[in-house]
Amino acid sequence: MESEDTKIFKHHKQQEYCLTRPLYRQGRRLTAVKVYTINNESQHLCIYGVPSIGLRKELKNLLTKYGEVLNLSLVPDVETEIFTECFHAHFKRIQSARVAKRILDTRSFYGGLLHICYAPELETVGETKAKLLQRKKDVLNRLQNNR
Repeated sequence: MESEDTKIFKHHKQQEYCLTRPLYRQGRRLTAVKVYTINNESQHLCIYGVPSIGLRKELKNLLTKYGEVLNLSLVPDVETEIFTECFHAHFKRIQSARVAKRILDTRSFYGGLLHICYAPELETVGETKAKLLQRKKDVLNRLQNNR
């Protein structure tokens, strides 16, 4: 954490786009290069760049397209751009959070560009344990299917 009152973590900052990839590896749109491990991924997402005009209901409707949202709350005392807010979304399934992050990151939402990042620091010990056990099951299933 940078300071206790702003609650900005290093992994919440948006990275610059990678401009050094060869064209054949670039893809249709520019992206930043970032690798996620199972420990970095989370059911919890921080959503930055939401215009501060009372869009909680609209944001929840947008997020529920990708899976069941257990909780959506405004995060106070977070350093954001002027006239924007930060929300914390807690999905029921980690796969729903992955899909929502991949599709909605850098998407326009009511005139603002969303920046979505995982927030594993908000997980409980039980959620982290369940996430790691589920990953272990998934890997074992893939290994059996590949034989």
